[in-house]
This record gives sequence, C-alpha cells and structure tokens, in this order.
Amino acid sequence: MNSLVFSNMLHRPARTAVSVIGIGIGILLIVFTVGLANGSLRERAERDKNVGAEIMFMAEGSFGMSGIEPRLQAAVRSEVEKVEGVESAVPFIQKSVPATDGLTGNRLLDGIDFDDYAAMAGLQIVQGRKFTDGADEIMSDSAWLARRNMKIGDKFPLYERDFTVVGTYEPSAGARIKIPMSTMQKQLGTEGKVSAFLVKVKPGYTSETVGTNLSQQLPASQIIRTSELEELYMQGVPALNVFLDVVIGVAAVISGLIILLTMYTTVTERTRQIGVLKSLGMSNFGIGWTIVQEAILISFAGVIFGVLATYVLKLVLAKWTTLTVAIDPQMVLTIVVIGVASGIVGALYPGLRAARLDAVEALNYD
Repeated sequence: MNSLVFSNMLHRPARTAVSVIGIGIGILLIVFTVGLANGSLRERAERDKNVGAEIMFMAEGSFGMSGIEPRLQAAVRSEVEKVEGVESAVPFIQKSVPATDGLTGNRLLDGIDFDDYAAMAGLQIVQGRKFTDGADEIMSDSAWLARRNMKIGDKFPLYERDFTVVGTYEPSAGARIKIPMSTMQKQLGTEGKVSAFLVKVKPGYTSETVGTNLSQQLPASQIIRTSELEELYMQGVPALNVFLDVVIGVAAVISGLIILLTMYTTVTERTRQIGVLKSLGMSNFGIGWTIVQEAILISFAGVIFGVLATYVLKLVLAKWTTLTVAIDPQMVLTIVVIGVASGIVGALYPGLRAARLDAVEALNYD
C-alpha cells in the first residue's frame, strides 16, 4: 500500500511539487504573519521590562505603540520621588521615526540622560564612550550594531541628518538606539518636557501600592507596571487577533482547495488504475484510504516546506530589516495539525469518488 502511495506521488512529480509549494506558501502566510505580529510586540515588551523599573509614570492618555508623547514637565521628577515607596525616578523621551537607511518599518528611539538611565537599568558601556549632552551622537546595544556590520565612529541617519555612533552598551533595555535627551527635546520642540519617568520601587513596597500612591498624589497621570507591558502592547492593536484568525482561516481554506484540486485530478487520471485495483479485490475503503494517504503526505510535505521557508525568511529579515519574527514551537505544532487536517478535508471528496467508481466502467474508461 505504501509503495503504491509513493509511486502515485512520483508519477507526476511536477504536479506534486507544485502542490507542496502551494500548501507551503499558505503555511508560510500563517507562521510568518503570526510570528511577525507576536515577535515584534514581545521583543519590544521584553526590552522595556529590562529598564530596571517596576513602574512607568506618564501623563494620562500619552501611552501608545509609536512611543510616548512628551507631555510631562521634567520638574515633576522631584514630586514623583517624594511619593511614599518611590526610591528613584528617571525621565526619558520615547518616539518612533521612519527607518530611512534602506530598511523597512519604523525605529524606536530613547532620549535619555545616560548616567541616570544607566544607573536605573544597569547599563554598562561595552565599546566606545557615552554620548555628549546636546550632540548628534547615538549609542546602541551591541547586537544592533553587530547586525548592521557597523563600528564606532560610523554615521547613522536620523531626523534627516547624520548622527555619529559613539558607543555600545549592555544589556539591551528600552529602545535599541539612544540619543541625548536634550537633542531629542530640541528636535521635537519640547524643551523641558519628557515622555515618562521610570520609577524604581523601594524594598518592602509593591508596584501596586506605589502605583496607587502615585495616582492619589499626582492625579491626571497614567501608571503602567512594566510587568504588564506585553499584554498592553498586544491589546494596543485591537483588531490584531481577529486579523490573525482570518489569515489562518484563509490559509487553511487555500490548502484544502489545493489538495482537493490535486486529488480530484489524480482520481480522474487514474480511473483505469482504480478499476484494475477493484478487479483485483481491493476494497472501497482501501482505495479511498490510498487517496487520503497521498493527500496527507503532500500536505505534510507542504507544511514542512512552509515552516522551513519561514525560518529562512526570519533570518533574512533579521539581517536586512528592523522586523522580528518569533516562531513558537507550540504554534508550529498547531500549524502542522491545521495543514494536515486541511489536506484530509480536501481529499475526502476525491477519495469517496474513487471508492464509488464502478469497476467495469473504470476499466472501460479512456
């Protein structure tokens, strides 16, 4: 039986290959889209949680996916640090800018005072030096610089002019690129204002308690715990889950239709062969199961092709773009099940048609 299934697949290798690629593209659509959406959001949330603070304090309604509007006066820092349970507060500005260096997407920037921010997040300079206040200079984490094959002293375009790379730091926290806060304030026309404060909680206090204290003493503010950032980012795109479900559904339907067309054509071409098998005593179930087995193998090969193609695309994007794709093993397993199930559903009608063929009519089919 197995040799018959494989021989059937190899009888028309071009058609089998096209079917595998067609299913693979559908799988690629699912894995890549879901991985891109989740990967980008989770990576950003993970880096934002590495800032060493338990709370982000900002003006009400200023939090967003493209950064945080600089609406707080920097002088509010002293008031925040007076609140019970607050150990320290570090101001920063966070905005996104278009990636104008030949890459796609947007790039998130942090405007910081390096000494204060480094003390909060535990940053250590790995190469070069810290930037000079007010200068057109940038620092990045080591991985970002290495990915672009850049070195200290290279120029990088931001805000329609060149900034000089003066140093790298570890660990990665917040936006990968950081520039002097005064430089960003001047660029945005928001001198004396910041986006938010990173709040470090004193030992013995919880982020919930300190957050409540901040809200009570400084109303019209927005309190976000850094542990909640991933969930907030996922909720920041309201239609994301609906969109992903639609993509998965469409890809599953495409895979099922490809299998349906392939196996229907196969049954039509092998009508005489099916008649011979029936005359030799093969049962209707055996004939139908042979068709379904072939569909399962083609579907599985398509799934493997799609997943491997996604890994290749992930590596390409990591090297040449600002996009991040997260491939979750559990998601891959789900996709395998969806792909194979689509193949089985698509093979049901051709399999039933093959099983119901009359042996005499099939032998006389030309």
